[in-house]
Parts: sequence; structure tokens; C-alpha cells
Amino acid sequence: MSAVLQPQHDQFDTADILRGLYGDGIIGLKGAFDRHWVQHLRADIDDLFEEARQRPGGALGRGPNRFYVEVHPERIRGFLDLITHPWVVAVCEAALGPDYQVVEAGFDVPGPGAANQPWHRDFPMPDATRLGRRLNSLAFNITTVDVEEDMGPFEIAPGTQWDEFTGCEKGMFPPPSLYQRYEARAQRKYPRMGDISARSALTIHRGTANRSNKSRPVFVLGVDAPDANNSKRHDFQMTRRYYASLPAEVRSHLTCRIVDELEHIVQAHTIEGLVRGVD
Repeated sequence: MSAVLQPQHDQFDTADILRGLYGDGIIGLKGAFDRHWVQHLRADIDDLFEEARQRPGGALGRGPNRFYVEVHPERIRGFLDLITHPWVVAVCEAALGPDYQVVEAGFDVPGPGAANQPWHRDFPMPDATRLGRRLNSLAFNITTVDVEEDMGPFEIAPGTQWDEFTGCEKGMFPPPSLYQRYEARAQRKYPRMGDISARSALTIHRGTANRSNKSRPVFVLGVDAPDANNSKRHDFQMTRRYYASLPAEVRSHLTCRIVDELEHIVQAHTIEGLVRGVD
């Protein structure tokens, strides 16, 4: 697999990257990969999803007919293309610093019949953000389909990565009294195959109802600054053989468990509040 050639990462403007992530909380690059590359990614996801559903703890429910699967990077043919893409590198360095660490690889699958999720963030706000007003993690999303309105598009409330609320489940689910704020700001995203986005997982968002007869798989790459601890939520692992095959510069940006043989991943980052959809 090979990515579409892009400029060197230092040709992407740091100010634009930070303006987007610290402002709206989400940025994107259209046409980062060609459609043939994405078709390979979709084929790998389909195979891994089928495998995961056959074993306990392999596919984690995130609402009615909505699943998350954490995967072994070496089973994704384009993984190296993705983590070395000039835009991905530029965004990570600008927002997280030169010692950023890739800590998660997985995918979400909102299938036909997936319901609206409640508004949420993916984990509680860390002190780096709450006290230091600094983002110390990012989530990259790569769609494997051309998203249409009836497929349950991702919905995000720009600027809400800084919102603080108390007394809610795990610090992740804002109270209904704030829903009007999020609905007023809500933007639905309609990426096409080859597009990629980066966002703060703290920005309030939700998956919407999939009323089509098609799934909408999206690949997820999680990246941390050195002071973040999201690696504890995942079981990011590589075989010694695969790890040794990667360039030294790439290895320096991986926080992973090195194993002789790949082990089944039982996803640890459960989000109980997403198990129930909303009307």
C-alpha cells in the first residue's frame, strides 16, 4: 500500500494547526490518501471485525449496533503509511511536541440501526487541560466510506474541549442542561474516502443514528504527548519481528508492548454511558 504523495511535514503551517485544534477542536485534510489505499484499509477492517465478533471481549459495544475494536497495527497494511504521513507528523509535532507517542490503533463500526449516542467526550479532562489549558492527546479518524446523511455521520460541538462540568458519569457525559449549547454548535461531518481528521477527544461529540443499510467503519489512531497516560487504556502491541522492521524514527514514537506472538486484545476502555443509545 502507498499513500498519496504530500508535501514535507514542515510545509504545513503550525499556526493553522494549533488555531484549529485549540479553537474548534477538530481539523482535517482532504485527499490525504488515495481511494485504492482506503479500499485496502476497509478490507482489513472488515476481516478484523469479523474475527473480533467471534471471541469474548473482541468487539466492544458503544451503543445499539455500534462497536469499537482495538487492533494490532501490523495487521493493518497501511499502518506505516498512516503514522508517517507528513500531515499526521506535522499535526502531532505542533500539538503534542517532538516526543509524541502513538498509543492506540482501532476502529469504530456504526452499523445499520445504530442509534444516536448521548453527547460525550472520550475520557475525563486531564489536569494538563483543566489547569494548564493545554491539549495533550489527539484522535485521528480515517473514514472508509463516502459518508452520507443517512449513514449516521459524526457530530461535534466545536470549541467544547474546554467545557467543564461536574457530577456526571466519569466526567465524560455532560448534563442534559447543557445539551442546548451542544445542539446549537453541532456540526455533522461528511468526509470522503481518503480524508483524515484530527481532533481533541475532549471536544463534545456523538455518533448519530445510522438509518441506512450500510456500515460506516472509521479507523482511529490515538496519539499522546509524553505527559498523557492514555496508553493505560489500551493494549497496543507489536511482535518483535514487526517492531524491528520499522524505521528507528518511527519506533521512537511508539508506546507499545513487544511480544513474541500477537495476543488477543480485550478492550479495557469501556464507556458504559454509550451502551444505551438515545432517541
